[in-house]
Amino acid sequence: MGGTEYAPELASMYDALYETRGRDYATEVAMVLAEAAEAAGREPGSVLDVACGTGEHLRHFAERVSEAEGLELSSAMLDIAASRLPGVPLHKADMRKFALGRRFDLVTCLFSSIGYAADEAELRATIEHFARHLTEGGVVIVEPWYFPETFLPGYVAGDVVRDGRRTIARMSHSVEDAGRTRMRVHFLLGDPDGGIRHIETEHVITLFTREQYETAFESAGLRVNYRPGGPSGRGLFVGIG
Repeated sequence: MGGTEYAPELASMYDALYETRGRDYATEVAMVLAEAAEAAGREPGSVLDVACGTGEHLRHFAERVSEAEGLELSSAMLDIAASRLPGVPLHKADMRKFALGRRFDLVTCLFSSIGYAADEAELRATIEHFARHLTEGGVVIVEPWYFPETFLPGYVAGDVVRDGRRTIARMSHSVEDAGRTRMRVHFLLGDPDGGIRHIETEHVITLFTREQYETAFESAGLRVNYRPGGPSGRGLFVGIG
């Protein structure tokens, strides 16, 4: 995802866990493309999916848009994306500082990956890099993390899934820490050969305000609208170049 590296073992569990939560990537992509077409007045002919992860959104973008490319920081995530998306250009790069030498009708950053920007300066730099990769009249669509007033301190989430011979259990606990979400995630991974193993990770995701997002878009020269709802209920920021 946007600002973190995943160990190969964790990357391999990622899709199995989120499938149990009922994620419908095809519907989410259709929603994003509809927002882009409404904002630009035309269907996008090219798309860059930033923080594309294992490529589940990108797979559906590639089915519906003539030219689709992905950008991801995690090598393990990119390896999975490459295995399922032969022929789709993938770039290993940091969303806060990248230059691909081409422009796109649509630049997306979904699943709240934008929250890995550590502060407002990084947020502005990230949106500015998105804007630099837009065609004239192109669209940037960003799915934010929670706003400070919508975050639930102390929230605990849990999932258990069987994936072939593996059983995966995940529990997370999120707290507020100086304007950021600090999420501790514990995994139990069990299989007949390896027995049961415990893996612990931490994610630090910034709680930007709506105004901070909007200011970042405007500073990058984009006209921005906030759309409530969106794929995860956290809304979408739609910026027009």
